[in-house]
Amino acid sequence: MTKDKSIIDKDEMKLLEDIEENFIDIPVSEKEKQRYSSYAKYTKSLQEKKQTTIRFSIQDLATIKAKAKELGIGYQNLIQTLVHNYAKGKIKLKI
Repeated sequence: MTKDKSIIDKDEMKLLEDIEENFIDIPVSEKEKQRYSSYAKYTKSLQEKKQTTIRFSIQDLATIKAKAKELGIGYQNLIQTLVHNYAKGKIKLKI
């Protein structure tokens, strides 16, 4: 088994030495650890996926499936991407 040996230049080495020289390890209370842990769990939960049911017209679903096939992806992935991009504000709807 070989170990991965990273090569760093002079500037990176200087930065690493400065960080190690000035690093101060401040103890964290148990209460703070629990608070940060709850933040991490919440953030992780936002990335989870939840199954849901949605109804489409047969014509719309056929169109989505055809477009997904053209793109070489599954139609559910296409729908998921569209919803995600809308939620992030990357897609605007004109209603």
